[in-house]
Amino acid sequence: MRRFTKSKMMVFPREIIVGHKTISQVADLCNRISRGNNALVVYDKKTKKIAGTKIVKILKKNEYTVSEKQISSPSINQVNSVINFVAENDIEILLGVGGGSVIDVGKFAAHETSRSFVSIPTCASHDGIASPRASLKHRKGNVSKNASSPLAVLADTEIINKAPYRMLAAGCADVISNIPAVMDWNLAHRLKHEEYSSHAAVLAETAAQLIIEHAGEIKPDVEKSVWFAVKAMIVSGVAMSVAGSTRPASGAEHMFSHMLDHLGPGIMLKGRRKQLPLHGEQCGIGAVMMMYLHGGDWKLMQETLQKIGAPTTSEELGISKKKIIEALVRATEIRPERYTILGEHGLTKEAARTLAKKTGVI
Repeated sequence: MRRFTKSKMMVFPREIIVGHKTISQVADLCNRISRGNNALVVYDKKTKKIAGTKIVKILKKNEYTVSEKQISSPSINQVNSVINFVAENDIEILLGVGGGSVIDVGKFAAHETSRSFVSIPTCASHDGIASPRASLKHRKGNVSKNASSPLAVLADTEIINKAPYRMLAAGCADVISNIPAVMDWNLAHRLKHEEYSSHAAVLAETAAQLIIEHAGEIKPDVEKSVWFAVKAMIVSGVAMSVAGSTRPASGAEHMFSHMLDHLGPGIMLKGRRKQLPLHGEQCGIGAVMMMYLHGGDWKLMQETLQKIGAPTTSEELGISKKKIIEALVRATEIRPERYTILGEHGLTKEAARTLAKKTGVI
């Protein structure tokens, strides 16, 4: 009999605090998860005003030595700047206060320096709040890096509810895309013998179902909406920690989204201010199309996106029909090693056009 030698390490947030005015608990939280009191608060120009300055004041009032670092983008250079600051100033705990960019920079810097990290989202536009991955900008484009899950997540629903609702809707769309992502993962397990975790899959699907079940209650200026959305995003992040990869929350729909990014910005719609599509918005539309290919209930997914106010068409997304089709055709170039419903060679142009038309995307 072969000797069993398999081993696996899973890192989860030790504490998760979600709710109204929870930002006031930041010092007590840090006391519980950190042995030292030398803290670094990372934010950007906007999130400094939203919550960064307040957090610094609370920590200082509770006898923390607090340094501050403002970043301008989620780039490798910005990460290195934070890493150097941590080393030079003997920082013991990092707090990322902001959206996905700030949290990813802080998360990866903490991972590289083996420091404790607290994720404090000021908006909820995707499931990176508690995930063990960081999306960073490189000269060749975006790169996804392994990181450690935050040691704690502190989500103040009052603060997040003040962010543009479009961000919350995009975050919900990102979580909903877990369903076709898990289908892709299961397909790769059955056809390519890829390692599969049923526990991680159930967690990812549970997060998506939470959004689907409460879609009618997720609305602008309703703080309870943040409650449902953030909890689902955190569960999605935990699913990735259990899997040890992004598989439970990233399949062909994410490859489609990343290819859209690679192809360049969207177009300006008539009567609307030009806005670049959000990651979660792209994933939501991608998820509808991938569910169609899997033979799943793509209409339910489409209806859910419509309920929460996320885009379901190329026009609403602000991207040309031509670019949608090209992204579908070339999606497998993003992660050729990751097997999905798109197969190894992707869709033909004709098949991509048919898919987008059948699902009402174009």
